[in-house]
Amino acid sequence: MARRTLAGVAALAVASVVMTPTVAEAAPPGTKDVTAVLFEWNFHSVARECTTTLGPAGYGFVQVSPPAEHIQGSQWWTSYQPVSYKIAGRLGDRTAFRNMVNTCHAAGVKVVVDAVINHMSAGNGTGTGGSAYTKYTYPGLYSSPDFDNCTSQINNYQDRWNVQNCELVGLADLDTGENYVRGAIAGYLNDLLSLGVDGFRIDAAKHMPAADLANIKSRLSRPGVYWKQEAIHGAGEAVQPSEYTGTGDVQEFRYAFDLKRVFTNENLAYLKNYGEGWGYMNGGVSGVFVDNHDTERNGSTLNYKDGATYTLANVFMLAWPYGSPDINSGYEFSDHDAGPPNGGQVNACWQNGWKCQHAWPEIRSMVAFRNATRGQAVTNWWDNGGDAIAFGRGSKGFVAVNHESGSLTRTYQTSLPSGTYCNVQNDTQVTVDGSGRLTATLGADRALAVYAGKSSC
Repeated sequence: MARRTLAGVAALAVASVVMTPTVAEAAPPGTKDVTAVLFEWNFHSVARECTTTLGPAGYGFVQVSPPAEHIQGSQWWTSYQPVSYKIAGRLGDRTAFRNMVNTCHAAGVKVVVDAVINHMSAGNGTGTGGSAYTKYTYPGLYSSPDFDNCTSQINNYQDRWNVQNCELVGLADLDTGENYVRGAIAGYLNDLLSLGVDGFRIDAAKHMPAADLANIKSRLSRPGVYWKQEAIHGAGEAVQPSEYTGTGDVQEFRYAFDLKRVFTNENLAYLKNYGEGWGYMNGGVSGVFVDNHDTERNGSTLNYKDGATYTLANVFMLAWPYGSPDINSGYEFSDHDAGPPNGGQVNACWQNGWKCQHAWPEIRSMVAFRNATRGQAVTNWWDNGGDAIAFGRGSKGFVAVNHESGSLTRTYQTSLPSGTYCNVQNDTQVTVDGSGRLTATLGADRALAVYAGKSSC
């Protein structure tokens, strides 16, 4: 093992206290399980959004982009090439980060950090916080023996060793089986926990053995912290997402892939048993999304460019009781690599390219719907065999989605108490009669959503 600096030894000493692991969180703790993923928003902008939008809308969590010092460059993916574990990326310094966490907590919103711990950088230079580095050498943190011996790129997803020991797109792959590396990673995560962070999204989890991640998590000051892992499903691949459910939640990518296919080429009627009925992981340990920063760019899922289809898919996800939903909120792009407008500073939604999907009225209103219907089973399913569906959430809510090309007028059977309700999709009132029936007209690509406790618009 390479000689350590005093700072590195101290960090290891703090992080190497092994604590008894607790049972993994089955879902984000608390009654609000929707996360707004503010991709590449700087910390100042995140703090303001927690106060003005996320808290009032009922979002339980905000996920922020990687805060660690990273390679220089304007591209978004520079955030995913750390060169140290200092909070010194383009999105803000340690003070801005701490202020953001405190402000979001005051608004009732918990903070999840996108944690890049599988690898370091692919090149040499000076980081965003002034740290000099070369690939495999990060002074005070890592040196060559701390990386896996395979220095070629991953090229065979049917080979477990290749997937978990070789380099993801040429990035220096940390040897997470090494005690020092585990301690250093835990030290980084513990530092974030000391600033009030509530959970982590583990980037590239599939490229680290599940046992390594379990060991790292056991070293945390809060080993039961919310933990959501990126592990993309691939049929027949050597590493499967289900391997990671013992540590925490796992992102169910098939949910997003199939949602695109159903909404663009098939029938919404097929969604009647969406989730475990489609062979997915148990909903209690699954993170779901319509799109994320990778899939919106590679075309494997819907994205904001799909307009009403994208909006309706998000409405369905928030209404449907499977998994814990992420709402991707990014910015317009024509260049796959383009970084955030204004370096991540969001002065106002829907300006300078910021899409703010989390604040679209049709999506934002469904967060409160989800909170109000939590724990209620699907009831009163109806479909026309095509692209019009409706379903209840017990006696707490009811949703109808018309993805047909023309308008639809229908009387639906619900389990709602009689009374007047606000259709939060367009702020109009609807009436449920004494038999639980609701009559409504939905235009093409429109939805209806009502829930108990929301009578006035």
